[in-house]
Amino acid sequence: MHNILVVDDDPTVAEVVTGYLERAGFTVDRAADGPQALRLAAGRRPDLVVLDLMLPGMDGLEVCRRLRAGALAAVPVIMLTARGDEDDRILGLEIGADDYVTKPFSPRELVLRVESVLRRGAAAGERRAGPGPAAAGIVLDPAARRATKDGHELALTLREFDLLAHLMRHPGEAIGRERLMQDVWGWEFGDLSTVTVHVRRLRGKIEDDPARPRLIQTVWGVGYRFDVPGDGDVPRDVARDEPRDLPPSQLPTEEA
Repeated sequence: MHNILVVDDDPTVAEVVTGYLERAGFTVDRAADGPQALRLAAGRRPDLVVLDLMLPGMDGLEVCRRLRAGALAAVPVIMLTARGDEDDRILGLEIGADDYVTKPFSPRELVLRVESVLRRGAAAGERRAGPGPAAAGIVLDPAARRATKDGHELALTLREFDLLAHLMRHPGEAIGRERLMQDVWGWEFGDLSTVTVHVRRLRGKIEDDPARPRLIQTVWGVGYRFDVPGDGDVPRDVARDEPRDLPPSQLPTEEA
């Protein structure tokens, strides 16, 4: 039975969400603020965290940042954000949230998102019990959900691991963001900037120079491609591939 940590300072929201999750078969711990959430997570490792962005004192972004910096880096996080707070939502994804749900939301929708995230993590391990892909010094162990580069472990979130695994299993193939959203997130539709943010985070963790990536290349107008560079390859300047310095509201949504 999966344990979910619900972090929300609104007792009504927390109670409703807890009720729906428990009826779906989950056990639930609740926290009303950031410090309490971190204590509960450290004491009883949750399988997933539902985290409200707007918390008193330590906000949800800081809680997510601390989770990702410690022993709970691989625990999936679904962030609750207010509708229209695009900058905060994208910042949450950049910090390491795996998914988000905007308020006001249907509790049933949230339960479905929780089930989807957990199901994809379990299915990935079951399907790939054997050796995982390896290239350019990167080795993936899907059963252990572990990634290393040149022998050093990479701190990847659930979605980052799945995204990297998907790209590495299709080397040299240009994959559109719509397809990545379907194959990695399990969504038939959604905000394509979610993919863009996760690619940017992955580059920051696996590329020697994220500004001039050699492994995850942007195929303009299509999506992304995982390349295994040869000795003579020249890295491309990512600044020519995608507007990294634009504010989140101007991130591309129709093209890669």
